[in-house]
Amino acid sequence: MTIPDVPWSAARFAVEEEDLERLREALDAGADVNETFGGMPLLLHAIDTEADGAVQSGQPLHVDTTAYLLSSGADPTLKDGQGRDARSFAEGCGH
Repeated sequence: MTIPDVPWSAARFAVEEEDLERLREALDAGADVNETFGGMPLLLHAIDTEADGAVQSGQPLHVDTTAYLLSSGADPTLKDGQGRDARSFAEGCGH
């Protein structure tokens, strides 16, 4: 895994890599399921990553990371820097 030169948390790296096991470990270790970085809540990052992955790979969209975050208490009403919540963000990117 290539680690970007940004201060991302373990949870954010796991979401970026769509690594559900590492995400579980990070949340079990106390990571904030509602963390925001650069104006983007972790849940919206998961939606974006899953949608991008489907487009780039040509494979069907899967929602494992998003579903796990929601089941772990992620707040779908948190908004990004452009005022989009999880529902409007997902609809906008075909998630």
